[in-house]
Amino acid sequence: MKILITGAYGFVGANLCRYLVGRGHACIALDIPKAKRDDVPYKAFYSWDELDGIDWSGVGAVVHLAGKAHDLKNVSDPQSYFDINVGLTEKIFNAANGKVPRFIYFSSSKAADADTPYGKSKLAAEQFLAGRAIVLRPAMIHGPGNKGNLNLLWGIARRGFPWPLAAFENNRSFTSIGNICAAVEALCERGENGIYPIADDEMLSTNRLIGLMAEVCGRKPRLWRLPKGLMRLAAKVGDVLHLPLNTERLGKLTEDSIVDNAALKAHLGWAAMPVRAEDGMRETLKSFMSV
Repeated sequence: MKILITGAYGFVGANLCRYLVGRGHACIALDIPKAKRDDVPYKAFYSWDELDGIDWSGVGAVVHLAGKAHDLKNVSDPQSYFDINVGLTEKIFNAANGKVPRFIYFSSSKAADADTPYGKSKLAAEQFLAGRAIVLRPAMIHGPGNKGNLNLLWGIARRGFPWPLAAFENNRSFTSIGNICAAVEALCERGENGIYPIADDEMLSTNRLIGLMAEVCGRKPRLWRLPKGLMRLAAKVGDVLHLPLNTERLGKLTEDSIVDNAALKAHLGWAAMPVRAEDGMRETLKSFMSV
């Protein structure tokens, strides 16, 4: 099958292309010119200014990855999320509409609650595509060479510092790049329009993540179960003094974030995702050691 991928040279796009080509498919890139690289095996390249010149013959699916990622520092203009995440979606869908059997849009699990400009823009793009596309809502995607939002935890574990929030027990969903690639291939071949949350089967607590990181670094995890009330007080002090631990960060590090992949597996007829959560996370963490 011939598959067009937008955001072609980003982390997901590059890994997806290599996977699909290795499985016998041909991939076409749509991206900004300065993103183009020779180490990703695309058959052809188009820029966003060349939409009218795309050869759609034989293209069986579009995988739309391009977009503006969530700005963790909250300094981006809120309108910019809509200009990019909705605007580019409209452009590529309208260009491909009627020419391609399947359109796969990478949304976000943040679209489910849509309480930030990023989440609202992803939801708005979903609403534009409603009933006309396959929409994936992934939990945080990770893989070799990409830390995602694991930077803070990795820095603590790599240096052997104790983890002071072990008293907080939580569950978090992640999505390994291996599961992303396998699911996208299957959806390109036989997917039906709808919204499908995607994540690894097993959840990982923050404490377990610290444990895996310590394991990869060849040491035992240092988990300090300090009183929750004390840590909440410390976070409030951090709000005032602008310290690394503040109320917002404490919430993000200790909250549950669960994505249910049951609908996707049922749709594809899978009993389980191909990559186990801990196996995928270990591969990601091992790649950090060489950086």
